[in-house]
Amino acid sequence: MLTRKERFKRNWNKYGLVYVFLTPILIHFAIFQLFPILFSFVLTFTNWPVIGEPQYIGMKNWLALFKDPLAWKAIWNTIVFSFYYIVPTMALGLILALLINMGKKGSGFFKGLFFLPVVTSFVVISGIWSWLFKGTEDGFMNMFLNLLGIEPQLFLSDSNQALIVLAGLSIFKVCGSTMIYYYAGLQSVPHELYEAAKIDGSSSWNTFWRITFPLLLPIHFYVAIITTIGSFQIFDSAFLLTSGGPSQSTTTIVYYLYQEGFTSLRLGYASVLAYVLFIIIFCISLVQRKYMGKEVSYK
Repeated sequence: MLTRKERFKRNWNKYGLVYVFLTPILIHFAIFQLFPILFSFVLTFTNWPVIGEPQYIGMKNWLALFKDPLAWKAIWNTIVFSFYYIVPTMALGLILALLINMGKKGSGFFKGLFFLPVVTSFVVISGIWSWLFKGTEDGFMNMFLNLLGIEPQLFLSDSNQALIVLAGLSIFKVCGSTMIYYYAGLQSVPHELYEAAKIDGSSSWNTFWRITFPLLLPIHFYVAIITTIGSFQIFDSAFLLTSGGPSQSTTTIVYYLYQEGFTSLRLGYASVLAYVLFIIIFCISLVQRKYMGKEVSYK
């Protein structure tokens, strides 16, 4: 029977190097991940305006959520934004991946061109977008619409159009990264399947829907997860271009959380909003996992 010291020594000799590399990671996780999660949960039961001591108020912050119409409007705006953003981002990324996967001349150049917005500062992209969709007659899009005989639009100043314009900005920003994910997935599909389909006389359209699209299911799942999380965390475009307006039409849950936490200094209520955001994303991810997170066989 080995003593505890002997068992520890044997275990250290076998896994010591793993512990050496794992310990700093666990310390980093505990300080910058675990502690903030636990601390923010405690804050949901307090009133803490940063200055002074936190005051315990029980469930008041949680109950205030149900009486706050702006919070529910922010949640609804975020859900609507997700509908504008998720499917178009996935579809555009897949189309771009299919184009560069054809191996035509210049595909490498276009791959870099499509990926350029991903590595460009969001502030720069937002500035360009603001100029394109300027709600005056000298705005680029309005000049283009004028050529088609369409009256100038307000775009970012219109509560019915602003959220769509912000979704377009996010799609433009990230479609290059979804293109890379889909391109990697297309490269993993065995070429023999396409050859067999060609021999059987399958059309390109039929081959895509019966071979390519189903075998990309793991990529669909991954892209759906990251785009969903990204859509519910949208903040920068609303902050830079619309400040949540007009008429709170672009006030998303993260933007509202920012206002409550860092403008109004209601950190307890902001923490409640953060946990609501977590619950929404978690539930949606479980649904996506059930219907899309299936293993795919290439045989």
